[in-house]
Amino acid sequence: MKLVRFESESGPRTGVVVGDGIIDLTKINAPYTEMMEIIVAGQLALAAIEEAIIDVEPHRQLSSTRLLAPIHRPGKFLAIGMNYKKHQEEAARLGVAEQAKQVWFNKQTSCISGPYDEIDPGVTEKLDYEVELGLVIGKPAKGVTKENARDHIFGYIVVNDVSARDWQFHTPTFTMGKSFDTHGPIGPWIVTADEVADPQNLNLYCRVNGDIRQSNNTSQMVHDIDSQIEYLSTAFTLESGDLIATGTPEGVGVAMVPSVFLQPGDIVNCEIDCIGSIENRVKG
Repeated sequence: MKLVRFESESGPRTGVVVGDGIIDLTKINAPYTEMMEIIVAGQLALAAIEEAIIDVEPHRQLSSTRLLAPIHRPGKFLAIGMNYKKHQEEAARLGVAEQAKQVWFNKQTSCISGPYDEIDPGVTEKLDYEVELGLVIGKPAKGVTKENARDHIFGYIVVNDVSARDWQFHTPTFTMGKSFDTHGPIGPWIVTADEVADPQNLNLYCRVNGDIRQSNNTSQMVHDIDSQIEYLSTAFTLESGDLIATGTPEGVGVAMVPSVFLQPGDIVNCEIDCIGSIENRVKG
């Protein structure tokens, strides 16, 4: 199932994508109509929605609807750094040493924006892109093992971990350069976990003005998804709706020779197999 948040005449609504259209859950009096309550209820909610949309025609077309971030304000937005080997290598050339442990940082949730919203550079002069597979936590996870980690994934999204490289290294936590407003486009919807047979075998791409900058497969992660959930949940509880960005492959602009940063008017497209794509224009 593809669950989407969208703008309507009555404010934000939650729906199900069917073909080229959207079924508005509010209009069919579905038992669950808000994204977070669906995530919290998990399989119970998905089963009820599945039954409720049988033989229902879409209420609106995707092409004429403004999509919103599938989750507006999660409790946490966590991201792992240097999680593809070749990205580790290009980071090392820039003086970022390889770490023995998983490297995590926070993106403040106020950075989250919609799948087709503009990216505002703000004060940065070194704006960069990072395509990443995003996880949405369903059932809370604390002290889980790798073997049980997938039980806690509600679904998947596309993430662009937009980065202000000149601000990123103001602090060793990266948080300042990772959290500018609009620097967290996500979407275009949540694809529920049952729709993705193997999240560790998905091609992911980032294109800038149509040119491919990043191209790899999630099988090349240094720390796989299960290990990430195990590691994080050892320290603290991952709660329903929390977002995890699982790392970006090589090809980021800062590592090009010479570095090439995003400019006003650039169009950044991030795409992942089975999930979809998001596209954001840099504000001029």
